[in-house]
Amino acid sequence: MKVTKGGEVMKELRAFAAEEDGVAVVEIVLILLVLIALVLLFKTQITNVLKSILSKVSSQSDSV
Repeated sequence: MKVTKGGEVMKELRAFAAEEDGVAVVEIVLILLVLIALVLLFKTQITNVLKSILSKVSSQSDSV
């Protein structure tokens, strides 16, 4: 940041505060953390549902 005039410094600070490039990365990381936490909390239920679905698929595929 150049320090030449007071007005230019304020413009630089406003431009820096308005910059939102990193916000999307933070949002994605937070969403991933929530999804990982949910998977860890409901791991057994998710496993049971998937086993049930796969067993139905394999038993019905034998009839085809």
